[in-house]
Amino acid sequence: MAQWLYRIVPSRPEMVADATPDEQRIVGAHVDYLVDLRDRGTLVLAGRTQETEGTFGITIFEADDEAAARAIMRADPAVAAGVFVASLHPYRIAVARDGLEG
Repeated sequence: MAQWLYRIVPSRPEMVADATPDEQRIVGAHVDYLVDLRDRGTLVLAGRTQETEGTFGITIFEADDEAAARAIMRADPAVAAGVFVASLHPYRIAVARDGLEG
């Protein structure tokens, strides 16, 4: 199975420091979605940089092909709702701690 990465950035940069209640709800659904991907064995890792300005997140996961990878990215509730803007990239872990090699 191939590895993929999608990079996300907030569509509204101020959201990181001042999220609306709706954005908070959608980001919560985003985290729940990532946990579900992990529990199904699809997610390798996910996280975000800790800057307020210029922050971005990455999700590294496995999918059979680009169409399947794009479907996973687009099903992310925060991407689907437009809270995050996402870009998809083919990826391969080259060096990692035990258990993360691809």
